Amino acid sequence: MANATAVNFIHLTGLSHMSQRLRLLLFAVTSLCYAAILLVNGVLIVTIILDKKLHEPMCFFLCNLCVNGLYGTVAFFPKFLHDLLSKSHIISYFGCLMQVFVIYSYAASEIAVLAVMAYDRYVAICRPLQYHSIMTKCRVLLLVTFSRLTPLLCQAVVVIMTSKLELCGSHINKVYCENWSLIQLSCSPATANDIVGFGNILFYFGHDLFIMCSYVQLVKLALRSKEGRKKFMQTCVPHLLCLFNVTVALLFDLMYARYGTSSMPQSLKNFMAIQILAIPPLLNPIIYGLRLSKVRNNVLKYCRRKKV
Repeated sequence: MANATAVNFIHLTGLSHMSQRLRLLLFAVTSLCYAAILLVNGVLIVTIILDKKLHEPMCFFLCNLCVNGLYGTVAFFPKFLHDLLSKSHIISYFGCLMQVFVIYSYAASEIAVLAVMAYDRYVAICRPLQYHSIMTKCRVLLLVTFSRLTPLLCQAVVVIMTSKLELCGSHINKVYCENWSLIQLSCSPATANDIVGFGNILFYFGHDLFIMCSYVQLVKLALRSKEGRKKFMQTCVPHLLCLFNVTVALLFDLMYARYGTSSMPQSLKNFMAIQILAIPPLLNPIIYGLRLSKVRNNVLKYCRRKKV
C-alpha cells in the first residue's frame, strides 16, 4: 500500500513502438473502417425504421444489434484516431473507467442480442403456428430490454469495483483501457474483482450454450423438410456467422488480456485488442444485409430512391 498513488491519468503505451509513417497509414485505414461501420449500420437501422414491412421481431433484433455496434465503436475509434495523430497517449482515469464500461457492456450486449435472436429463430421454426402469439410486442420489448439493460448492470458492478482499487501504476500496454489491465495495476490482490469478472464470463458463456442448444433443435427440425432447410439457410445461417464472428473475436481478446506474453509482437497485440471493436460491427450488418432477402431488397430499394 505504501506505493499507492492518486492516479488521475492513464498512459496507453500500445502505440509507442509505431513509427509516424505507419501511424498515418493506420489512421487512413482506421478512418475508412470506422466510416464503413457507420455507413452499413446506419443504412440498416434507417431502412428498418422507415419501412413498415420490416417492423417484425427479427428485424427489430437486427436493428438492436446494429445500434449496439455503433454504441461500442464510439468508445474506441474517436480516441484511437486521435492517438494515432498525437505524441502523447493519455486518458483521464474517469474516461478510462467509462471506456471500460462501454466496451465491456457492448461485448456483453452483443452476446445477449444474439441469444435473443436465437430464441426468436427457435420459436419461428420449431413453433411457427404459435410464433405471433409468443413473440408479441410486449415480449419483443422485454427481450430487447433484457439484452441492453442486463449487460449495463453487470458491467456497472465491474467498473464500480475497479474504481475502488488503489493503483500503484498508470501505464497500460494497450491501445484502449481494459479492466484486467487496471486490476493488474492494483497495489493489493483484487480477488473479489477476479471472482466477479469470471462470474460475468461464465454468465455470458451460458448465453453461448443456450444458442448452441437451440440450434441443435433447429438443425434437427430443418433436416426433416425442404421448406425447413430453406428457412434455416435464409435466416439462421447469418445468425450463426455473426455468432462465430463475435465468439472468435471475444476469445482472442480474453486470451490476449489474460495470457498474452511480452514476447508477442506489439502489432499482433494491438490487432487482437481492437478486432472485437472492428470486425463484428462491420461484418454483422453486411452478413444480414446480404443473406436476408427481405432486408437486402429494402436496402437496395431505399438506395435507388436516393439516387433518383
